[in-house]
Amino acid sequence: MTVSNSETPAILIPGLLHPRVAERLKSAFPLVELASGDPALLTQEMKAKVRGIASAGRVDAAFIDALPHLEIIANFGVGYDGVDARHAGARGIMVTNTPDVLTEEVADTAVGLLINTVRELPRAEAWLRDGRWVREGGYRLTPGTLRGRRIGIFGMGRIGFAVARRLEAFGLPIAYHNRRPVNGVAYDYFPTLKQLAAAVDTLVSVAPATPQTEKIVDAGIFEALGANGVFVNVGRGATVDEAALVAALSKGTILAAGLDVFTDEPNVPQALIDLPNASLLPHVASATVHTRQAMADLAADNILSWFSQARRALTPVPETAEVTARV
Repeated sequence: MTVSNSETPAILIPGLLHPRVAERLKSAFPLVELASGDPALLTQEMKAKVRGIASAGRVDAAFIDALPHLEIIANFGVGYDGVDARHAGARGIMVTNTPDVLTEEVADTAVGLLINTVRELPRAEAWLRDGRWVREGGYRLTPGTLRGRRIGIFGMGRIGFAVARRLEAFGLPIAYHNRRPVNGVAYDYFPTLKQLAAAVDTLVSVAPATPQTEKIVDAGIFEALGANGVFVNVGRGATVDEAALVAALSKGTILAAGLDVFTDEPNVPQALIDLPNASLLPHVASATVHTRQAMADLAADNILSWFSQARRALTPVPETAEVTARV
C-alpha cells in the first residue's frame, strides 16, 4: 500500500513488539520506539508527529491524551484489554486488533491443555525422563479422562466456537455461556455462568477481560463444577479469582485446572506452581512462528490501510467501529 498523506505520519512502538511489525512499517513511515507507554517518555517532537501506534502492551487514556494527532492504535493480539478502546473511540481514534489469524492455533492449544490436564501427560513424560519408569514402574493410572465429560465454553466467539468444534469431534456434548445466545449455534445455552458450571464438569474459558468479567470465575463456579470438575483458561487471567482457584484445587473442590493465562503475568503464584493438579503454560496459545507472523502482518496492514488512499481499518474493535479517518 502507498501512504497517501502529504506529510508522512510517524508510528510509535511503545515497549516490546514482534519485529515483523516494524519491518513491514519502516519502509512507509518513520518509526519511534519507546521503552513503554509512559507519557513522561514523550518528547514534544513525538507529540507533534505521531499519528499511529503499534503495540502489544498497555495504551491507557493518559498516553492517548498525550498524543494530540493520534489517529489509530493497532493492537497486536485479539485481546485488547490493555488498550483503553472506549476512551480512544470517544476521542475519534481507531483501535484495531488481530482476530481470526490466531483462532485455530489458540483452539488447538486449548484442547491440548485440556488433554494434558486430565491425563497428566507432562508429568508422565517427566516420569520417563527422570528414569522413574525404570526404577519404579509405570506411571500411575490417571483419575482424569475425557471420556464421559460434558464441556462448557465460557465465551462462544470465534475461538470458543473453534474449541467447541474440536471437542464435539471427540464425542463430547457442548454447552456455553455468553452475554446472549449466538445466532446459528445449536449448542445448549445457559444465561449465567454458574448455571453452565452446574450443568457441565469441564469449563473452558475463552472470555475477554472486561469490568463485567473480572474474577467472574470464582469459588461459586468451582463449587458448581464439582469434585470431577476441570477448569481450562486460554482467555484472560483477570477473569479468574486465583486465590479461589488455588483453594478449590487444594481442597479437592475440583479435580484439576489447566492455565495458559494469569492475573499478573509473568508472575505466577507459587501456590499454583506447587499444585500437582495444575497444568501451567506461559501464555503460549498463539505462540508459533506461523501465527505470530500472521498477527504481525495484520497489525501492520491495519496501519498501512488506514494511511493509504482507502483510509480505513481492516479489523476495527467494536468500541471504535464507527470511527472514520480525519480529512
